[in-house]
Amino acid sequence: MRLFVCEYVTGGGLSGAPLPAGLRREGDMMLGALVKDLGDVPGMEVVSTRDARLPVPDLPASFRPIGAGEDPWPVWRRLAEEVDAVWPVAPETAGALERLSELALAAGARLLGSRPAAVRLAASKRATAERLAARGIAAVPTWPAAQAAELPDATASPGLTRGWVAKPDDGAGAEDTHYFRRLDDLVRWLDACPAPNGFVVQPYVPGTPASLSLLCRDGRARLLACNRQDVVIEAGRFRYRGGTVGGLEARRPAFAPIAAAVAAAIPGLWGHVGVDLVDGADGPVVLDVNPRLTTSYVGLKAATGTNPVALALDLLESPIAEIERPLRVTAQAVAVEAADD
Repeated sequence: MRLFVCEYVTGGGLSGAPLPAGLRREGDMMLGALVKDLGDVPGMEVVSTRDARLPVPDLPASFRPIGAGEDPWPVWRRLAEEVDAVWPVAPETAGALERLSELALAAGARLLGSRPAAVRLAASKRATAERLAARGIAAVPTWPAAQAAELPDATASPGLTRGWVAKPDDGAGAEDTHYFRRLDDLVRWLDACPAPNGFVVQPYVPGTPASLSLLCRDGRARLLACNRQDVVIEAGRFRYRGGTVGGLEARRPAFAPIAAAVAAAIPGLWGHVGVDLVDGADGPVVLDVNPRLTTSYVGLKAATGTNPVALALDLLESPIAEIERPLRVTAQAVAVEAADD
């Protein structure tokens, strides 16, 4: 199989624009783990692209450079037309992941990722929260920024909330995510924000930051690992520092029903999917659904003792119920370094 791995951030998606250190680092981590895992699959030929400002990594793949200011989309389209399958790794921000997914299908390649409609839904934190809540899944309430001034503190789950959060509706990770102790502080910040309409507002729910690594197809999920996230608030902003894949396996009985319910609520999810949640005083509450690889993928092979790529490729021919690969999950730390931030 000839496969095009398109890692958006390091592969030219930000050509001509600044490369944020955090996104670049996480992109390289996911690219490296994915391509190495693909290299362990017999008969796999991997092609990719690389932002010309970055060194070409020592990986079992061929890289086509994307120069400064060069439009990567025509290059990506040509590569998609020349391969058997496309594995997009991109943020949902500004529709990047959805557009890449549509590009792969339009080129006639097999899409190793979630369907575009599922990506479109999951790209909006507000739409995701509404869909999950409508299916009876505990999800953090999410409102458009324009409604912030109308939200009395009583709206934010009395006894649970310890403040408020503003974040981009289609943001990735903890980028541009802000914490406010008081609602009026949040409102003032939004009033001064150059583009407040792109933000949503959520109550801050205290608890253990967690994520789920799922394998999804046709509205069903297999829970691969229950992960502890290392998230801190510094100077009023959230910062993701990594986590421990398999670090919350003791909570699997509580998390497994959520994994199944999320997959059923968004049946177009396919392959590796991440779910962010907070394990709070009243149980786990879903924050976000990531219809793609997340940074936790980097530790997934070591944590589960199996090749995650092989699991995804099995989905091309078999439903999840027929994929029998025993997993013995052990904790595996994944550090996101920040020395150059």
